[in-house]
Amino acid sequence: MKKLRRCIAVLLSSALISASFTGCGGKKVVTEHHQQTQISFSWWGNDTRNEYTLEAVRKFEELHPDIKVECSYSEWSGYEARSHVRMVSNTEADVMQINFGWLSDHSPDGKGYYDLEKQTDVLDLSTFSDEYLEYGRMNGVLNAVPIAMNTETIYINQTLYEKYGLDAPKTWDDYFAAAKVMQKDGVYPMAGAQKSIWLFLLAYAEQKNGKTLLNDDGSLRFEADDFQVMLEEYREMVEAKVIPQVEYFVRTEIDSSKYAGAIAWVSDAANYFSQRIEAGDNIVIGDYPNFDPEKSGEGWYAKPAQLYAVSKNTEQPREAAMLVDFLVNSREMALLQGVEKGIPLSSDAKKYMDEEGMLEGIQYEASQKMDANDGMMSMDSFLENADVIDVFMAECNEVLYDKASPETAAWKLYQAANKAME
Repeated sequence: MKKLRRCIAVLLSSALISASFTGCGGKKVVTEHHQQTQISFSWWGNDTRNEYTLEAVRKFEELHPDIKVECSYSEWSGYEARSHVRMVSNTEADVMQINFGWLSDHSPDGKGYYDLEKQTDVLDLSTFSDEYLEYGRMNGVLNAVPIAMNTETIYINQTLYEKYGLDAPKTWDDYFAAAKVMQKDGVYPMAGAQKSIWLFLLAYAEQKNGKTLLNDDGSLRFEADDFQVMLEEYREMVEAKVIPQVEYFVRTEIDSSKYAGAIAWVSDAANYFSQRIEAGDNIVIGDYPNFDPEKSGEGWYAKPAQLYAVSKNTEQPREAAMLVDFLVNSREMALLQGVEKGIPLSSDAKKYMDEEGMLEGIQYEASQKMDANDGMMSMDSFLENADVIDVFMAECNEVLYDKASPETAAWKLYQAANKAME
C-alpha cells in the first residue's frame, strides 16, 4: 500500500496523501493565508483506482482551496475488517467508499451514516433516479449514494475454450463436461473468490429449488434442505475439477491460463482480465448458467458497485457532501474513473463519458449484459452478510472433507442465516 504523508506548510497548498489517519472529522487547519477545513476520505482499490482517485481529490482541492482532503486507501485485503473496526470505534472517515452490505451491517435503522438529503444544496441528487437512490436508503434515510450497478458476471476465456474444442458454457452440465476435457492439463473451467462462489451456487440452488433465498418482505425463505443443495453442489464441483476449492483460488492464476473462466463483479473485469486481454486472449461475457440452455439469468442479482457515504460523526457535513457530489457528478471524476466501477448512475457523469466515447470495453460489455437480463433481481444486502458467507464456506469444507453430513452442515447454515436475520 502506498503511503504518502500530508504536509501542510506555510507556502504549500497541494494535496499530499496518507494511507492512514487519526482524528478523522472536521479539523480546522490554519495556514498563513486563511483557515481551511480538513475532511477525510477512505476507499479501497488497486493502483489504477488509487491513482485516479488521488488525482480527483487534487482537482477537487483546486476548485475548493478552503478544503483539504486527507485520504486513506489500501487494497481490498483486510480493508473490510479495518473499516468495521473504525465504524464501531467512531474513527471512520468523513467520506467513505462502502459496500452495499455494510448498510445493513452498520445502519439497519438508518442512523449509522449521515442523512445525505440534509445537504441537497451542495449534493445534486437529481442526476439519480429514485430507483437507484433507493439502494442507498435504510429505514427511509438516504445513507449513501450508489456509484454504478454491479453483478457477478461470467467471464470466459474463449481462446482457452476453443483450444479444447469447446463452446462457452450455457448450462451447469456444460461446466462438468468442460472439466472432463480440461482437467488433464490442470485447467479449471470456472473459478472465483468466496463471495462470488456463494452467489454462483445460490443461483444454482434458486433455480433447482424453484424459489428465492428471501421472501418479498426480506424474511428467510430457504429451509435447511435448500441450503443443502448449495453445499452438495460445491462438493461436486470441487471434486469434478469444475472449480478450485475457494481457499486455493488465486486471482493471478487467470494470467497463467489456469482458469478458463471466472465469476467476478462487473467492476472487477479490468482487474481480473486486463493482462489476458493484452496478451491477445479473447475474453468474452458468458451466459448466466441455467438448467435450460434457452434460459439465462434466473437467480442472479444486481446491486450498487460501491456507494459513497458520510460519517454520522462528521463535524463538516457540508464539505463532505461537496466531495461526494464531485465524486459522482463531476466531469473531472467521470473522465478519470471511466468504467472502472461500471457505468456511472449519475446522468451527468454518463453524459460526460458518452461525449468522450468512453462507454466501451469489457466492463461496459458486462454492464450491458447485466442490463439486458430480464431475470436480474435487485440484491438485498442480506445476500452479502459476511457472517452467513463465512459459515457457508466453513460448512462446505466440513462436507467436502466428510467431517459432517450435508444434512448437519445445512442445518448449521440455516441456523446461521436465521441468527443473521435477528
